[in-house]
Amino acid sequence: MAFKGDFVRILILDAGKPKSNAMGEVKATIERLEKTTFEFGRLIGDYIPGDWSEETLESEAIVKREPYGLILAISPFNYPLFISATKVIPALLSGNAVLLKPASADPLAPILFTRVLELSGLPKESFSLLTVPGGFMDDIVRDKRIRAITFTGSTEVGEHIIRTGGIKAYHLELGGKDPAIVLNDANIEESVEKIVKGIVTYSGQRCDAIRLILVEEDIYEQFRESLVAQLSKIEPKNPLEDENAIMGPLIDEDSANYIEEIYKDAIEKGARPLLEFRRRGNYVWPIVLEVNNEILPTLRAFNEDVFGPLALLIKVKDEDEAIEIANSSRFGLDAAVFTTCEKRARKVARKLEVGSVFINEYPRHGIGYYPFGGMKDSGIGREGIGYSLEMLTTTKTIVHNFRGQGVWEYI
Repeated sequence: MAFKGDFVRILILDAGKPKSNAMGEVKATIERLEKTTFEFGRLIGDYIPGDWSEETLESEAIVKREPYGLILAISPFNYPLFISATKVIPALLSGNAVLLKPASADPLAPILFTRVLELSGLPKESFSLLTVPGGFMDDIVRDKRIRAITFTGSTEVGEHIIRTGGIKAYHLELGGKDPAIVLNDANIEESVEKIVKGIVTYSGQRCDAIRLILVEEDIYEQFRESLVAQLSKIEPKNPLEDENAIMGPLIDEDSANYIEEIYKDAIEKGARPLLEFRRRGNYVWPIVLEVNNEILPTLRAFNEDVFGPLALLIKVKDEDEAIEIANSSRFGLDAAVFTTCEKRARKVARKLEVGSVFINEYPRHGIGYYPFGGMKDSGIGREGIGYSLEMLTTTKTIVHNFRGQGVWEYI
């Protein structure tokens, strides 16, 4: 039997997670499973009377939620246990059979999770684990027996899945370029503390990591000084050697090479580094690049989904300019706004083209108690307790015609 500590150890060994991150992922997975009973309400369906239209008089309909049948769930490397569980359990709960394809980079947690499901008595015909390299998945994705696909990963792979899979139902949680907007009435130290966490948590290998920091000019100098001071204290460490490590390694050498390429591209185009670039193998230290509006659209760091501890810092004259810059991104997953003024917070939240806005907090989704998902190139659909279940079921409308049967005579 697997215990909580086994999952924590595997996430440290296989995914390179600091112990605190690994424990947080396991805890969140357990809590999400405990709260699956909250999801049943989404299966109730609707009753629609036909009284409101002459065409449908003396009829009524029930709208049922039904399973698709066979669902393919593809989970990413950054939360291999939690995201696998939050795709599989709602799909099973709503009556589907599930094929789970874990990330090849760190599949051990999903494999152990599969063993737990087996030991729990889950019928074998309802669930299978696919330990298949991504390059061999096209034939599976296009298989007509698969009626829906739920995928978390990059926008590019998400687009490829749609092109390959054809007509199916899709639930896609894709890349992000999450902006943090700091207004001039914000508590600077608290804002810096939150934004630092948003940059470095799991070494920035999160779709909801903060990548873009937009600060009003009145407080810009003070904010920049504090941000640099805080980030300069953080360094990646081996989580097996230091249980208190804040950052660990990137998932592989290719990821570290990519971050270095993105950094060099920005420097060549005029970005100003606020911290010395440091790298040791898969370990990359936090990176903040100061840029202006002119060069921003040319940077790969702005146009691509950068999975690492790299953020761009920009001075803006007011919240309107911050909103304009944030919305110019092709991504629209999450955003954060820091202010002590509720009116300004609501204005910014209303105008941002993103799926979730966090006020005085960095983007994070925990167990999925609140729904989340993206706009634009950041995805299709929403995840979260109840919302995931809606994405993994379809609706069937059943209309009863009572004309001529005298039913309405007794109403």
